[in-house]
Amino acid sequence: MFKKLSLAAVALGATTLPAFAHLNPEEHGSFMAGFSHPLFGADHILVMIAVGIWAAQIATSTDKKNALLIVPAAFVGTMAIGFLLALGGIELPFVEPAILASVIALGLLVAVATRVPVSAAAAIVGIFALFHGHAHGGELGSAGALQFGVGFVIATALLHVAGIALGLGIAKLGTVAARIVGGMTALAGLSLVFGG
Repeated sequence: MFKKLSLAAVALGATTLPAFAHLNPEEHGSFMAGFSHPLFGADHILVMIAVGIWAAQIATSTDKKNALLIVPAAFVGTMAIGFLLALGGIELPFVEPAILASVIALGLLVAVATRVPVSAAAAIVGIFALFHGHAHGGELGSAGALQFGVGFVIATALLHVAGIALGLGIAKLGTVAARIVGGMTALAGLSLVFGG
């Protein structure tokens, strides 16, 4: 089972080539551009999946099932705020470095199976989500903001659900499996920093 999950994760990672990261909103329709944005960037996929896995770890280890909803919802909600800040012309410093740091940090949080209160986990993912949302808004150009925003919010939520399902699935294999996935995520984040 773990071999199959590992192979699936590698295959998923291999299909997220940076050269094909995003559709141009003006050429491909703003909803589809927004929806595809998180699905075709390695940094986005890794973070969204890691958020779901971490929420599942917290929920299964502390019996706080509300983590499955609150942690991903905090990411999506704060990401929307970051998006609106970018649309309003409010700049955030270090957006790209913060996004890359989020891949590494969330991977490490999963790798060491960090147990924090649900509110603290929501705050941590929310900080990173602010930068992800700002990047979405900054790349929008003149496309329709509402359609683009709805597209990337739906795609992000679906990636969180996939991460939760993966987290709950690998929890049945023991804590080591999730930690390995977290470590692989952190290493992938480092490769994005030094390879990009």
